[in-house]
Amino acid sequence: MQPTSTTHPAAAAPAQAATAPRRGATPPVSVAPMMERTDRHFRVFLRCITRRTLLYTEMVTTGAVLHGDREYLLGFSPRERPLALQLGGDDPEQLAACARIAQEWGYDEVNLNVGCPSERVQKGSFGACLMAQPEAVAEAVAAMRAAVPLPVTVKHRIGIDELDHYDDMYRFVEIVAAAGCDRFSVHARKAWLQGLSPKQNREVPPLRYEDVYRLKREMPELAVEINGGVLSLAEARRHLEHVDGVMIGRAAYDDPYLFARADSDLFADAAAPVPSRHGVVEAFLPYVEEQLAAGVPLKHLSRHLLGLFAGQRGARAWRRHVAENAHLDGAGAEVLVRAAERVPRREEAAAALPPSPCQRSSRK
Repeated sequence: MQPTSTTHPAAAAPAQAATAPRRGATPPVSVAPMMERTDRHFRVFLRCITRRTLLYTEMVTTGAVLHGDREYLLGFSPRERPLALQLGGDDPEQLAACARIAQEWGYDEVNLNVGCPSERVQKGSFGACLMAQPEAVAEAVAAMRAAVPLPVTVKHRIGIDELDHYDDMYRFVEIVAAAGCDRFSVHARKAWLQGLSPKQNREVPPLRYEDVYRLKREMPELAVEINGGVLSLAEARRHLEHVDGVMIGRAAYDDPYLFARADSDLFADAAAPVPSRHGVVEAFLPYVEEQLAAGVPLKHLSRHLLGLFAGQRGARAWRRHVAENAHLDGAGAEVLVRAAERVPRREEAAAALPPSPCQRSSRK
C-alpha cells in the first residue's frame, strides 16, 4: 500500500511557505537527493531533527512524472517543507511541464540532475553526461524558469571524463547561468562515465573543494553550494567561509543527528529546540502509527532510523533490535520504543520540544 501523504495540488501549508527558498536565497545547509534514501519517510524523520534544512526528493524522471502515478511519486506532507523536487531529463518542454506540476503539488524548488553517472541515466541522455552539453542544460533551465516562479537549480559535478579542468566547469556554469539558473550545487568530484560505478564515483575521484571556492570567487554574483565528503556541521561552517551553501549527502543518512543544531547554529534561529536522540524517536512515533494504520510495513520506516544513535553507547543494540524485529509480521511502533530503551539516556538540555511537525496530521 502507498504511504499516506498527502500534498495534492495547491495544498501546501501557508504557515510553512515563509521558510521556502526564494529566488536568490540559498539555505546554508541542505540534504542531498539520494536514490533509495531521501524518500518521504526519511524526510519526515529528518523534520523531527531540523525544521529549516532544505530537503530534496529522490530523483524522478520526467517520463515518470508525466506518465506515472503522481501520488506515489510526488505526494508528500506539508510537514516535509521546505522541499525541492529533483528531476532527471533533458527535454526542455517536458522539464517545463514537470516544473509546472511540481508547483501545482506544492514543491518549493525544482532541481535538475546533471550529476548522476549511472549507466541507466546515461542511456536516458541525462544526468552527468549533460555536462558535455551546457547549451542543452541552459535551454532546459530557461524553459523551466519561464514555466514557474519557483527557484530552478542545477546539481552537477566539477567535470566528467576528460572534461575535468576548471575551465570546463567554468564554461558550463557560465552558459547555464545566462539562462537564469538560481543556484549551482556542485559535487566537488569529477565523474567517470565509464569504468566506475555510481558508488565508486562518490568515493574514488578526489575531492577538489578549491575548484568550487574559485568558482564562487570568480563568479561572486552566482549562488554556489558545495557538496561532497561533508561529515559535520563544523565542516559545513568552514565551507561557508567560501561558498553560499553546503549540501550534505551520505553523512545525513549515516548520522542524521548531526543536524540537531543546524537550525540554531546555521540558520541563526535562537529559539530552535535541540532535540535529544530519544526525543527524536518519540517525536517520530505518531507518524509511524499513522503509516502503520495505512498499511505501510514498519521496515519501510525503520530502515531510515538505524544511524540515529551513531557514535553513542548502545548504538549497536539499537540497530540490532530494529533489524531483528522491524521486518516481522505485525511489527509496530513498540519495536522502536524497545530498541530505544537499549540506549542509555544521556543528561541533555531539558528544553522540551514544541509540537513537532511529525506530530501534525497529514493534510487530505
